[in-house]
Amino acid sequence: MIPTAFKSCVGAALVAALALAAAPAQAANPLFPQRYTADPAVLVDNGRVYLYVGQDEAPPDGKDFVMNEWRVYSSCDLVRWTDHGSPMKALDFRWAKGRAWASDISRRVVGGKPTYFFYTTVEHATVPGFAVGVATSDSPTGPFKDARGSALITNDMTTQTDIAWDDIDPAVFVDDDGQAYLYFGNTVLKFAKLKPTMTELDGPITVVPVKDFTEASYLHKHKDTYYLSYSQHFPEETAYLTGPSATGPWTSRGVIMAKNEKTPTIHQAIFEFNGRSYIAYHNAKLPGGGEFRRSVAIEELHYNADGTIRFIPQTEAGPAPNPSPGCKG
Repeated sequence: MIPTAFKSCVGAALVAALALAAAPAQAANPLFPQRYTADPAVLVDNGRVYLYVGQDEAPPDGKDFVMNEWRVYSSCDLVRWTDHGSPMKALDFRWAKGRAWASDISRRVVGGKPTYFFYTTVEHATVPGFAVGVATSDSPTGPFKDARGSALITNDMTTQTDIAWDDIDPAVFVDDDGQAYLYFGNTVLKFAKLKPTMTELDGPITVVPVKDFTEASYLHKHKDTYYLSYSQHFPEETAYLTGPSATGPWTSRGVIMAKNEKTPTIHQAIFEFNGRSYIAYHNAKLPGGGEFRRSVAIEELHYNADGTIRFIPQTEAGPAPNPSPGCKG
């Protein structure tokens, strides 16, 4: 015979387990505890979020970035993530010598065919310094292939600074009229229009005078306002500007995310999904994390009534589930 007290304990445990199973899952930051990830880029496509990251492979005592490939994850609800592996390696650009640095992604129908354009930073093999390449795929998870056979932007195309990494962190934005823009830079913020092919510049490279700009420019639109966010100072914090068009004029709006504790970089991407807004970024909160061993996370982002963005604290909980109807996995 099983004692009544034991039955009560088992019953209570079963009820608790069932309640836990029925409770909605909650994301946890950092998102991917099994590896170090950085520099998030986001694409929302067909009810699914695709998150592209660089993979930090530096040893615990490393003194430099060791980044050889990008990885892509996807989610229907921002809680459960599928690892799709590496869609591309830095050396898939045959003109590059390596360094899988920050990227961005866009989907566009070209010639009647949906095409995914992956803009990213690598170190050039023959032109000293870092360059921006563009690769394409017919799937958001890749594989991506070099779209040009040459860099889109090389370090010798800009002369505002003498540093080798002043043409990094590409951010692509396609406006409502179909015009595409590419923002990029370190120390000096620049942009250029893209031709409809998305693989060629359409006009000159233009400097955007932004005080205290460091890197990680990102352009998005919410309602009728354009938002140009970026990292400022070093260690970095996330600040933003607003304007009436994709090229400004810009008004400074202040800081929306504070600097990290264990890494001086932060690198954001802002997106909308199922009626809510979010920011992806990186910190160094995984065990063993640091400047060269970072961790991607996501927070919900909120706008004030006047269109400004509320300050965004970093959390361990991450965003609440936000499932897409009919999306699986």
